[in-house]
Amino acid sequence: MLKSSSKSHPIGVFDSGLGGLTVVKALMRRLPNEDIVYFGDTARVPYGTKSRESIIRFSKENVAILLKQQVKMIVIACNSSSSHALAALHEIYDVPIIGVIEPGCRAAVKATKNKKIGIIATPATINSYAYLQEIARLDSTIKVLGQACPLFVPLIEEGWLTKPVTVAIAKEYCKQLRHSLIDTLILGCTHYPLLKPTLRKVLGAKVKLVDSAEEVVHDVKDVLEKKKAFNLKTHKATYKFLVSDEPAHFQKLARRFLGFDIKDVERCNV
Repeated sequence: MLKSSSKSHPIGVFDSGLGGLTVVKALMRRLPNEDIVYFGDTARVPYGTKSRESIIRFSKENVAILLKQQVKMIVIACNSSSSHALAALHEIYDVPIIGVIEPGCRAAVKATKNKKIGIIATPATINSYAYLQEIARLDSTIKVLGQACPLFVPLIEEGWLTKPVTVAIAKEYCKQLRHSLIDTLILGCTHYPLLKPTLRKVLGAKVKLVDSAEEVVHDVKDVLEKKKAFNLKTHKATYKFLVSDEPAHFQKLARRFLGFDIKDVERCNV
């Protein structure tokens, strides 16, 4: 249980760049009383092509930045950091820290009917085998097929969500997933929810799309419940956005993820 004075502290969220804003949007909608501080490591994006050692080091530095904002818990809104750094962060910090992988896996295991689950993610996340291992822990009879999709993030940030080139690339990435007859697909990068219309077009309406950004909110609520840390004050929630580089560019693209304009973005050094 947190001290009453700490209940009003914000929830911290970090990502390598913009994608974690899909998690922020879900938190805003489901926990409207909670203040949020978001840090996007835009100077070192993307994490998906970095080494495990670099991702762990970056993640530690990101946590340190959020702790300076007196956050009461931290959400790693980055699949690459969740897969490579979560265990290391748990060993160092006392503040509750949760990632996006376990919530997504639980939802996928619950959703699948034919026990064939696909995962699309960055190369770092796929190569970590974190999703495969977590699904195997939950149900070892499920067949899992992973597909790295390194071109999706730049296409999304360019705003090319439904352009023919994006559809063509999605068809190529999803070819083996379709042939394997998956009935559930985990969107293993927080950018990917913006591609839901394209993915439904490519895979068909019968394939369940699991959005980790939405699923992680359940875990946030569980942590706040156990710690008795909900912000019970009836006030207008405040949202603070920090980046390590190019605040103007972040501010320009943020609307695609949040649905509204951000007034202020602060730059801070990592």
